[in-house]
Amino acid sequence: MPDIPILLLLIIVIAIVFDYTNGVHDSANAIATIVSTKVVSPVQAVTMAAALNLIGAFIGTHVASTIGKGIVNPEIIAGCQTIILAALLGAILWNLITWYFGLPSSSSHALIGGLIGAAVAYKGWDTLQFSSIVEKVILPLFLSPLAGFIGGYLLMVALAWGTCKLKPKKMNKLFRRLQVLASAFMALTHGSNDGQKTMGIITLALFLFHKIPSIEVPFWVKLICALAMAIGTASGGWKIIKTMGKKIFKMEPVHGFAAETSSSLVIMSASLIGAPISTTHVFSSSILGVGSSKRFSAVRWGVAGQMVIAWVLTLPASAVVGAICFYIIHFLIG
Repeated sequence: MPDIPILLLLIIVIAIVFDYTNGVHDSANAIATIVSTKVVSPVQAVTMAAALNLIGAFIGTHVASTIGKGIVNPEIIAGCQTIILAALLGAILWNLITWYFGLPSSSSHALIGGLIGAAVAYKGWDTLQFSSIVEKVILPLFLSPLAGFIGGYLLMVALAWGTCKLKPKKMNKLFRRLQVLASAFMALTHGSNDGQKTMGIITLALFLFHKIPSIEVPFWVKLICALAMAIGTASGGWKIIKTMGKKIFKMEPVHGFAAETSSSLVIMSASLIGAPISTTHVFSSSILGVGSSKRFSAVRWGVAGQMVIAWVLTLPASAVVGAICFYIIHFLIG
């Protein structure tokens, strides 16, 4: 059997747990609309999302590379193998806090924030790759939700003009079918972006433990991460599904189709350039854009405001939690 240090094994197990919580936390992105509009049953929706998340996780490794070597400098943190453990614990704790309150925050930024906080706690700000963080994290943090909002708004306006002569009954029947396809596309793109983030963190851990010569994702890492996310998605995140699908504004099938399609296009574009964006941010903003196209009063802006607060807080809050976890681990094991 290969010689696997206990600490590395612990990190891999916790990373898989994080991936599972990511699936639970973010499953709402793909299925909230088809559940809330009663296009399919919750069980059918979750099963479909889990299968497509699994497939999507195998689409490319650009995002995994960004997580593995675009956030912190691997050479500077090479002497500390507990950083990854602290980053994961910080991300999981923040995920659990936001899950408990039903807030659709970002698992992606929780992981990135945890990694940043742990690295800074270890050797200061020089551990960070600022240009990459700005380009791949900070800018997408603001631009991707904006793109989701604008895309959802414009697509809904176009659909409203294109279907204005259709009777409501016929339009609902048409978009109930199309919405399933849009939701499937959303689940696939969700896997292509979120599925790679834990791959990157495990690959970085393998590099720090000198188990791989460079930060290239092994096939077995892709497989276990894809499976963990799929199982998490199959477990469902019903609190967040309720927030995403019902509390922002009352949706019909055409609204679900517009939100799923516009957000999927943004997420797939980000995956292709290696930007680990928040699928939750994009999808939430798409729903807001779709709702705004109907009328601004149709959106419950109080709920939207709570989500924005969670978005803004996630990166710094998870960084603080990650740093605290690092200090605790360092104190306990030296």
